[in-house]
Amino acid sequence: MKSKDNIILTKILNYINDLKEFVVGYDQEKFEKDKKTINACVFNLSQIGELAGKISKEIIKENPQIEWQGLKSLRNRIVHDYEGVNLKMIWGFLTEELDELEKQISNIMNKQK
Repeated sequence: MKSKDNIILTKILNYINDLKEFVVGYDQEKFEKDKKTINACVFNLSQIGELAGKISKEIIKENPQIEWQGLKSLRNRIVHDYEGVNLKMIWGFLTEELDELEKQISNIMNKQK
């Protein structure tokens, strides 16, 4: 794996870890009422989407199980329509998809060692 990809994947994992910390002890209702946590989570998700757009074609091709385009699309929805961000969708991603993404990214990195 290229060192650039390794750096990007490491950053994605760091953002994922931050996201998980931000919502410890939260449910959807508490999340939707906490502006600071919403802002922190939305920022980190946008960063993950931005980084997903910088992954090499090689890594994307070798790892089709990751929805790279979906991550980039999430970033675009956040950045271009912040006022209209669907908090239920964000919460769903955080609680239903984030752990799997973390596992998949970790697997890529472990394969390359």
